Amino acid sequence: MDDPTTDDEAEADAEPEPETDAEWMEPADRPILELLHSEEDIFEPNQIDDEGLCPAKYAAYRCREMTKYGLLEKIMPGFYEVSDLGERYLADDLDPSDLEPDG
Repeated sequence: MDDPTTDDEAEADAEPEPETDAEWMEPADRPILELLHSEEDIFEPNQIDDEGLCPAKYAAYRCREMTKYGLLEKIMPGFYEVSDLGERYLADDLDPSDLEPDG
């Protein structure tokens, strides 16, 4: 017997893609920024992994990407802090889709 589920029903049952605030952003970006902003002693991607947000390698990649767009500042290799632009984004005073990457 054929499965009565149509392609349209299967698509409706699929989980929707998480929303992001800019095309270049990923769903983990805002939680990473919020964690770095809220915890004075968290600067490394390994610490982001320890908090359960995402794997350290992915966190490191996202931190580099957010640094390119100005939301984070690189203190030294592997260490980041939220920039003034990042603080404005977290306060909903900045549209990250308006940001251009460095380079």
